[in-house]
Order: sequence, then C-alpha cells, then structure tokens
Amino acid sequence: MSDKDSADVSRRKFLGFAGAATATAVAGCGGGGGTETGTDEPGGGTDEPTDEPTEPGETATERPEPETRDGYLQRANRVAHEQAPWVFLNRQYSVYGKSDDIEWQARADEFIDAYAITPANDDGDDVVINQSQMDSGLDPQDHRATPTDNIVMQAYEKLLDRDREGGILESLADDYSRQENGRVRFHIRDGVSFHSGDNLTPEDVAYSINRIVDPEVGIASPQQDQLAGVTGAEVVDGERAVDVMSSGLNPIVFSLFASYGPIMNKSWVQSNEGSYINQNMDGTGPFVLETYEQGVEVVFNRNDNYWKEAAEISTLTMRASSESSTRVNSLLSEESDIIVNVPPQEVSRVEQNDSSSIAAAPSTRVIFNAMRYDVEPFDSAEFRQAVNYAIDLESIVENVLSTFGDQTGQPTLDGYFGYNGDLDPYPYDPDQAETLVEESGYGGVEVELHTPVGRYLNDVQIAQAVAGYLDDLENVTASVNQRDFQALASEVTDGDIETSPHWYLLGWGNTTFDASQTLIPLLTSDGNLTSWSNEEFDRLVSEAQSLPSEE
Repeated sequence: MSDKDSADVSRRKFLGFAGAATATAVAGCGGGGGTETGTDEPGGGTDEPTDEPTEPGETATERPEPETRDGYLQRANRVAHEQAPWVFLNRQYSVYGKSDDIEWQARADEFIDAYAITPANDDGDDVVINQSQMDSGLDPQDHRATPTDNIVMQAYEKLLDRDREGGILESLADDYSRQENGRVRFHIRDGVSFHSGDNLTPEDVAYSINRIVDPEVGIASPQQDQLAGVTGAEVVDGERAVDVMSSGLNPIVFSLFASYGPIMNKSWVQSNEGSYINQNMDGTGPFVLETYEQGVEVVFNRNDNYWKEAAEISTLTMRASSESSTRVNSLLSEESDIIVNVPPQEVSRVEQNDSSSIAAAPSTRVIFNAMRYDVEPFDSAEFRQAVNYAIDLESIVENVLSTFGDQTGQPTLDGYFGYNGDLDPYPYDPDQAETLVEESGYGGVEVELHTPVGRYLNDVQIAQAVAGYLDDLENVTASVNQRDFQALASEVTDGDIETSPHWYLLGWGNTTFDASQTLIPLLTSDGNLTSWSNEEFDRLVSEAQSLPSEE
C-alpha cells in the first residue's frame, strides 16, 4: 500500500504526494506574490534589535525607530503580539476534494477559478462546485465573503488579476504605471464587452472604483478598505485610460487592484435597483449567469463571446452544503466535481475512492479569535494574554487539524511582506494564564466564544478546543455559541464594533501578500472590521503606508 492509499494520511504525507501544486502554492505565499516590493525580503530583520522577548504585561521594548516600510510593519506585528488583541490560532490549509472527471489545481488565494478547469472526459464538461456557503447576493461590490467571491467572480473581472502562484497579471487593464505619488494610471483594454453586449469603457472603470471607495456613489461598499488609501478615479481626457488617486503614496496600489475591485457596467447599475443587481449579473467574465435561486443554486453558461479564449467547460453550477460530510458524500456519489474544506478525518476516504482525489494548498487565510478591547474582560491586555497562554495551540494543529495548518503568533502570515520572524506563538502555560487572569482583575469571569459552523476547516472543533482549554482554568468559565456564518459576518462587517460579539472566531484571507491588508482592516482603530484600538499600533501602520515598498 502506498502512502496515498494509507488510511492514516497526515498533512505532511499528503503534501509529499500532492506534488507541484502544493509546492507552487507555498511559493505563492512567499512574498513574491505580485506586490511592488521588488527587492525587499520579508522577515529581513528590520525590526532590529531582536531583544529578549518582553514579559507578559509589558508593552514596549526600547528599539530604534524603523527605517523601512518592512520594519514598521514588523514592529506593528510585534505590538499586536505583545498586546494580544486576538487569540492567535493557525494558518488555514485549503483542502479540496476533486472529481477525476476534471483537471484543476488549488490556488493559494482560495479562489476557485472555473476558467482554469479542463474536462478530463465527457463527464467533465458540466462542472458542479459545492462549497460551505452560498452567496450573500450577486452584487460583486456589496459583500466581503470568499464564498460569494467564488460565485460572482466567475462573471465579473478586475483591472488586474493574479496567477495561481499570486503573481500579478494584466486583465481589463492592458498597461499600468505610477504617474506620481498618489496617482497611478490604468490603460483600459479595447475589445471587451459586458454580457449585455455593452462595450467596456473607461467611464465604467472609473465609476466602478468610485462606487467602492465613495459612499456617495451608489452604495456604502464593504470593500472600501480593500482598496485602502484609494480616494477616487477619473477618466483621462483623450486616452482610453483611468487615473486612480490615493491619499499619500499607497505603496501597494497595484497589488490591491490585482486582488480586489470588480468592474461593473455603469449604465446597467444606474438603471437597476439594488435588489435586481443582487439577483442578476452583467460582467465581462468567462461565464454568463443562466439561473439564480438564492440560497440554493447558481448556474452559469460559458461566455462564447469572451475577450480571451472561451472556457473549456460548458456549464458551471455552484451549490453549498454547510455540513462537510454532505459535501464529501456529494463528491463520492459523483454529484459534485469540486468540494471545499474536506475535514482531515475524511481525506483518506476521498483519496481511496476510485473517482476522486484531494487537492490542497496552504492558503492566504489566518484563523483567529478576536477579543473586543472595549468590553470586559477583554479590555485587559493581561486577560487577552492569559487566553493565549491557556490554549495548547500545538495540540490543536496536531489533533484538531491533523497538521493541516500552521501555528501563528502574530496577525501576519509567514512569507508575507511585514512578517516578523522573531515572534513565536504563545507557549502553552495554564499556570501563567491563571496568574494573568487574577492580575487582570477578572477572576471568576464567564465568556462565550461565537463561531461559524462549517465556514472554515474544523471551525467548530477549533472553537470547542479553545473554550475547553480556557474552561480548564480554575478562574474562568468558557463556552461556545455556534452561529450561522452570514449572521455572524454581518455583525462583524457592518463597520460598528458595538454590534460584534465580544469574542468570536473568524478567518481572514489576504491575497495581497502584504501585512497591511490584514493589519489595517482588522486591527487599526478605524478599520472596518476592527476589534481593537492602540495608538502605537496605529502610528506604526500609518508610518508604513507612507513609505515605498521598494526601499
């Protein structure tokens, strides 16, 4: 029996036979993912000097002011590590089940690009993808969830794109350049049409960008911070081009547009109500909406008038099952061709089936427990540190995730620009945790961890393990509240910290491979999804965003 056939398939064994796809995906998270960094190497020691770790409760170590953008981001990660606004958990691995009727490889950014699917036989011409959640509506600029992206971005496109390894590609823009600090220019590709037949124009592009960053243009888009620093866009007179303006340098602006910013048809949007836009599509992408049954199924046909070669598959159907066992059964019964989040205990069953296999990649998603700084007991740094000391993270990765994950000790993932290589995960030390709880003044407190069900790999099991470890302390009682993902996400992403649960499990995918796109939205005082406020952290991130990445 080969390793692949073994019933005891661990992640490390799996990665061994997953071959080039996984290796490439790891490379894609290595900081070279199409950012404008050029010469910088993440973790390059610009947070010098590398002092002895600070003791619990200490907030600062004497260090010289950083000189580079990388150094400021590393320092911001250090402050977050010391102040512990999160329970730092793990880097998620994307583990998919795949039918042998198709050829397809997993991407680091979790986008299931149906355009890249190739039929392996006649049965692979009509593809069904089964994920954990359906969309929250079809407006590509009015959501913040990967399952929705996986549906709407089959029909919509961006100015720039990324390859499977994370490198930047031209898309609806066929050229781009920096004009000056705070202004970049995109040349808009000619010969592109929307599914309605309207031609793509620079006016469509400028309107789409403004609809995201300016609440006065159509909607208050929850994607505004994805284009961080962008203040607006305007058509360039006499040219088929659009200028995008930013406040300040905006050092990773092209990387932002490679990951975010779907382009819409201005006249189609302006002539329809929001409810219509959320149930219909008019993109430029490789698939055209055929039918939409909200919460049940989305069916696409191939766009035979696509500006590139038409997709190789004829139809694409998107469905969802929140229960992982239901998704696995749909794959094994040949009702689905790709399923997401195969739990570790089901990997062997998928691999040993005659018509399916596993495709996996270390993802761009960090899993964490946010602790609101403005409510008791999480307003105490000592208490937040205690929660980190209380959990055995190594055991969670080993036993809950069967090693399909990596421990984290800071908000930024290893390999990203701004990652601080001097920071280790908190050690498992329940005695230290109990001491810190007493020092915080919250001994005897009861806390409840809100977690989605089935959105992330073994999310409920991770939450139960975290709460279990905390409950094992003599001076804390902890429990888990299982939540519908859409309901939980809507509370966290509405821009009002007071509507968020006090303590919640969430995952955050950052496809720019730059620390700022995790730190700014989730942890700065003004971040749209923030759970924390710290003046020194805000200052460090602000300084980083004023510097170029090239230096």
